[in-house]
Amino acid sequence: MDSRADFLSDESHRIRFVYIPKHTSCLNQIECWFSILVRRLLKRITVRSTEELSQKILNFIDYFNQHFAKPFVWKFKGFKDHK
Repeated sequence: MDSRADFLSDESHRIRFVYIPKHTSCLNQIECWFSILVRRLLKRITVRSTEELSQKILNFIDYFNQHFAKPFVWKFKGFKDHK
């Protein structure tokens, strides 16, 4: 296992694996935001360029922030048997 761990954590590789807990709050918050973006915008649009896509996303962010934005509620209480 040491050689596998060394291989996976080798910084010279093009792709590196980084292991973090699934309950990491920043990831869950980002996942919530991207879920909103996908459901409300990206599933329904057709774009002709990356510039158009970028502009549509920025417009959606402005609109969302003005009309719907509110803090996400973090509900993770921790593990009961965590040592």
